[in-house]
Amino acid sequence: MEQCAGCLWCIQSVQSVRKINEHSETAGSRLQHYRRKIMAPHPIIQGIIDFSAGAIGGTACVLSGQPFDTAKVKMQTFPTMYRGFIHCFTSTFRQVGLSGLYKGSTPALIANISENAVLFLSYGLCQDAIRFMSRMDKGAHLSDIQKASAGSLASIFSSIVICPTELVKCRLQAMHEMEATGKITSGQRRTVWSVVKTVLKTNGPLGFYQGLTSTMAREIPGYFCFFGAYELSRSKFAQHMGTDKDGIGYLPLMFSGGFGGACLWLMVYPIDCVKSRIQVYSLTGRQDGFMKTFMGIIRTEGITALYSGLTPTMIRTFPANGALFLSYELSRRFMMEKAGN
Repeated sequence: MEQCAGCLWCIQSVQSVRKINEHSETAGSRLQHYRRKIMAPHPIIQGIIDFSAGAIGGTACVLSGQPFDTAKVKMQTFPTMYRGFIHCFTSTFRQVGLSGLYKGSTPALIANISENAVLFLSYGLCQDAIRFMSRMDKGAHLSDIQKASAGSLASIFSSIVICPTELVKCRLQAMHEMEATGKITSGQRRTVWSVVKTVLKTNGPLGFYQGLTSTMAREIPGYFCFFGAYELSRSKFAQHMGTDKDGIGYLPLMFSGGFGGACLWLMVYPIDCVKSRIQVYSLTGRQDGFMKTFMGIIRTEGITALYSGLTPTMIRTFPANGALFLSYELSRRFMMEKAGN
C-alpha cells in the first residue's frame, strides 16, 4: 500500500508548528519574567506596600474578632471563674455591657496594626534572605516550607513590637476580674493611659516587656505554622481549581487565612496562656519567668488550665484571620498595580 505524499508534508508541518509553539512558550515565559523584573517596584516602595497592607490587615483582624479575644484572655487568666465560653461572654455582657467585650480595643488595634505591619514588612525581607541563603535568583518562587521559614524569622521582629501593646491590652481586658478577686484594689481607672502610667511608675520602660520571652516562644513556631498552613491551603485550592494562588477567589483565600490561624493557635496556645498570666498578674508585682509560671500552672491547676479559652480563640480565628489575609492580599495587589503603572 502506497503512502500518501501529503502525509509526509503534514508530519513536517506538525513538527514545525510544535517547534514554533515551544519557542513561543519559552519566549513568552522569558518576556513574562522580564516584565515582572521591570515592573517590580523599588525595594523602598515594596517595603512601604508590605507595611501598609499589613496595617490594613491588622485593622480588619481586630474589628472582626475583638470580643472573642477578650473572652480568651479572661478565661486564660481566671479559668475557675467561668464555666465556659458562653458563660464568660454572657457574664461580661451582663456586668459591664457590650463595651466590656471591646475592652482593650485601642491597644489591640495599635498592637495588631503595628505587629502585622512589621510582620509583613519583615516577611517580604525574610523571603529575600531565604532566597539569598538558598542561592536563588531575586524574585524566584519559594516553596511553601521556605515561605513558612520566612514567616517564622519575621515573627522575631514583630514580637518586639507587639509585647508592650499586648501587655496593656491584656491588663485592660482582665482588670474587672483582678478587682473581683481582690488581687488589686477596686476603683482603679480602666483606660489605656492609666495602665501605661502604672507600668512606667512601677517598672519603668522595661516593664512593658514583661512576657517577651513567652511572646517569642509563641510567635516563632506559631508563625511557621501560620504561614505554612496558609500557603499550603492556597496551593491545594489552586491545584484543585486549575489556577494560580492569586486566582483562587475570596472564600478560599479567607478559609486559607482561617486555617493558618487555627494551626497557629493549636500549636502555641499553652504558651499564650502563660504569656497572658505573666502580663496580667504583673499588675500585683514582679512575676516569675516563663518556665516557673508554666510549671506552677500544671502543678496547681492541671494541664487543662493551659487550654482555658481555646473555644473562643478557635471561633475567632476563621473570621479574624480570614479578614486579615483578605484585606492584606487585596490591598497589596491594588498598591502593587498602582506602583507598576
